[in-house]
Amino acid sequence: MRDTIYMDNAATSWPKPEETIKAMAEYFHSIGASPGRSGHRMSLDAGRIILDAREAVSELFGIENLLRVAFTKNATESLNIAISGLLKPGDHVITSSMEHNSVMRPLRLMEKRGVELSVIPCSSSGEMDPEDIARNIKKKTKAIYLTHASNVTGTIMPISETGKIARERGVIFCVDAAQTAGVIPINVEEMSVDILVFTGHKSLFGPQGTGGIYIAKGLEKEIDPIMTGGTGSRSEWEEHPDFLPDKYEAGTANIIGIAGLNAGIRFIRSVGMEIIREKEASLTAMLLEGLKSIPGVILYGCTDAEKQTAVVSFNISGLDASQVAMALDEEFNIMSRPGLQCAPAAHKTIGTFSAGTVRLSLGYFLEKNDVQSALIAVEKLTQRKKGDFL
Repeated sequence: MRDTIYMDNAATSWPKPEETIKAMAEYFHSIGASPGRSGHRMSLDAGRIILDAREAVSELFGIENLLRVAFTKNATESLNIAISGLLKPGDHVITSSMEHNSVMRPLRLMEKRGVELSVIPCSSSGEMDPEDIARNIKKKTKAIYLTHASNVTGTIMPISETGKIARERGVIFCVDAAQTAGVIPINVEEMSVDILVFTGHKSLFGPQGTGGIYIAKGLEKEIDPIMTGGTGSRSEWEEHPDFLPDKYEAGTANIIGIAGLNAGIRFIRSVGMEIIREKEASLTAMLLEGLKSIPGVILYGCTDAEKQTAVVSFNISGLDASQVAMALDEEFNIMSRPGLQCAPAAHKTIGTFSAGTVRLSLGYFLEKNDVQSALIAVEKLTQRKKGDFL
């Protein structure tokens, strides 16, 4: 059997670095306890893992105070904190038409509760003009929520430009970095980001069930937690702590996951983010150029490896995305993601709703021969008709 060619890294990166797996195993073998719940050395060792991970996250994103980072189970939980915990009836918020449902669904829920929502249309390639956001800011605009890069087309959004506009107009700026954390440089101070949400299981090379949120100084006073309970701190209080990071970390931490996340980030720093980005961009350019040369292939997005992440969406004329993805898996051992990728608004923007696309998302551990194998497979599939799959 051929080796698996995993091209679904935008969903979850695989394989993980050995460092990630080793750190998780080491936690269970040598520590095992929960942080902040006891005073013995095993609990203290667990606490040091979390502190070390906070430091790693802070260094990665240019965060001056590591205590402004709270760990969550994923970007979705972080976004719910940033949206449901912040907005009130009568507020106005802005987002783009390329957002993932982890942004759109909480915003639509808040819309039902009296929040006014403006969705800025992006181009058919998924690109956005930050001036369109500026034109939609009102006196009652509370926040702007924007993905750093689309999970459908990989299109990188103008975060720095938007952050500057938000800062000048006194609007809170929240960035969803689920697709970029670990592969595209992020500095919350330089980009004027007030809230940054990230997940651990994609380009940070951590396990599922890990993520976090950065909240700028003082802003935590405006953002309610979405869950309260035990934190291991201020146990004499019956009221939930109102300070970071405890305010957003109720319950026992996923310490084994955070150990893996910490190791994943340390791996990125040891290799060099610029090296990882350069390799992924090179593979993406190869894939894009190859697909462009195959008759019957329809590409979406800006199709420029320098302006997007390693995410490529395409269709084959006359074939369903699900048929193509199944054939890639069963016949060529290539793992992809068909359909709407949890981003219906993005597909409406690029004109692929409701059929969706086939998404190939590359990663650092792929090689040129893997991309070549994918191109050969796609070319073979273009020579088939829809009925050939039945």
